[in-house]
Amino acid sequence: MAVATKMEEVQRQNLRAIVRGAYDIQKLRIQMGNRIVGNFKVKMGQEPGKKEDEIDAEGKMILSEIRRDFAKITDGFTKMPTARKFKGQGVISEYTELVLVAEYIELKRSEEGHFKRMGKVVEAHPLWGAFLRDVKGCGAAMAGVILSEIDITKARYVSSLWKYAGLDVGTDGKGRSRREEHLTEYEYVSKEGEIKKRKGITFNPFLKTKLVGVLGPCFLKAGGPYSEVYRDYKHRLEGHAEYGEESKGHRHAMATRYMVKMFLKDLYVAWRALEGLPVHAPYQEAKLGHVHGEAA
Repeated sequence: MAVATKMEEVQRQNLRAIVRGAYDIQKLRIQMGNRIVGNFKVKMGQEPGKKEDEIDAEGKMILSEIRRDFAKITDGFTKMPTARKFKGQGVISEYTELVLVAEYIELKRSEEGHFKRMGKVVEAHPLWGAFLRDVKGCGAAMAGVILSEIDITKARYVSSLWKYAGLDVGTDGKGRSRREEHLTEYEYVSKEGEIKKRKGITFNPFLKTKLVGVLGPCFLKAGGPYSEVYRDYKHRLEGHAEYGEESKGHRHAMATRYMVKMFLKDLYVAWRALEGLPVHAPYQEAKLGHVHGEAA
């Protein structure tokens, strides 16, 4: 059993390297895309955007036009044309612009290849067929994040999973964050071999970002059962004596967080059962009898 467990951990770490690598390439591609868009906006006398983590609608339109011009310029060439053979087309009038766009296109192809190969690994995992495949709004890429970032054997209770994902509640009664009051002091060994203390977050930031910032919106867009959880909870907040006075954005964030927690609750049950591990009811159900889950 010890050997099998060790092998499973090796496989999880391998998948984690694949997933993190794919998202690293995606981030680099987005950053380069934004820089290209910024350069072309300056060229056209516009103010460049400042975003680095996503490409807005206008940026996507500009990139689409640039890629069409790139295809026209390189049509008929088996490899990149030299500076001497370069002939401008559309918005691409300089050879340096052609090279920059070529780098972006190569990154995009690499990204697509990474995610495609990652999908094959994910779809071979037992939990994909047993649970994740049927979750509306959760694709192979997000499943890869879940499978590689979570060690379900360490999540004895669903609350353990919520805490690891940064979806628990701090001692101040507010949702977990990077605020000073939510940091925890822990010991570490310095480069000099000395034991020192410092404060840090208590959760996996990459996992939290993907669950709340990506999976949550995907659930709402897909319109599946978890979107119903969101709408029901948001409606309850609107009629709540305290939260009814909050802004729409705050209630949206709270409902999204609750929706993701309910997904993790279902994931916990399915995954632990699949692995033959004990499945415990959440505290508020087992001890308090609150069958609809804890308030976010």
